[in-house]
Amino acid sequence: MNDASQASLPRHVCIVMDGNGRWARKRMMPRTYGHSRGVEATRRTIEFCARSGIPELTLFAFSSENWNRPQEEVNSLLRLFVQSLQQNTAELIDNDIRIRFIGERESFSAELRDQIRESEQATAHNRRMLLNVAANYGGRWDILQAARRLALDVRAGQLEPENIGEADFGAALATGDSPNPDLFIRTGGEHRISNFLLWQMAYAELYFCDTLWPDFDEIEMQRALEAYAGRQRRFGKTAEQHSGAG
Repeated sequence: MNDASQASLPRHVCIVMDGNGRWARKRMMPRTYGHSRGVEATRRTIEFCARSGIPELTLFAFSSENWNRPQEEVNSLLRLFVQSLQQNTAELIDNDIRIRFIGERESFSAELRDQIRESEQATAHNRRMLLNVAANYGGRWDILQAARRLALDVRAGQLEPENIGEADFGAALATGDSPNPDLFIRTGGEHRISNFLLWQMAYAELYFCDTLWPDFDEIEMQRALEAYAGRQRRFGKTAEQHSGAG
């Protein structure tokens, strides 16, 4: 990379891709047009992260709350999911990128579930970067399903309640085999995490920008990485402890 050195790169970046609808409204177009243009920004971001050497990227594509949007928009988003997977899985394979979906899948159509499964299987052996797509995902749902998994282990006699630690709980989450996010990015000018990776982002660096998602490009991504590289991550320690000064 040019400005952010390899040593300062985050191991795991997560992004709330916000602003598609507002981008379309500014152009007197339907919100669905904004979502379709947002796919281009998504491709740019995936390619940039893989090329830059970021090991893991998690994108918030469809939250569990998004079902409350107008039905036409929901249907368009889900069709876009299927089309994007059909069109881009071969490119993921060529770029050695593994795709994994996190979230509750049963509410999706059989066609979308099948396409998700096919894309995951087709890229399962790729190693350059792991791309997590959060679809019908919510941080509270993730915490609840982890608690239920651990409760089943307790009921089966495989685990004692008093022995459950943070590592056990983290491993039961949807991203249990991944490092926690180092950098959280949200576009579109909103300053919320919106029920995204609530447990996992306990110590993530937060970066917000006003750029609407379809306009998010390599320059914007570089700015986010440079901002991250300039921060001191202390994880509860003092600045002196972190620097080794005492």
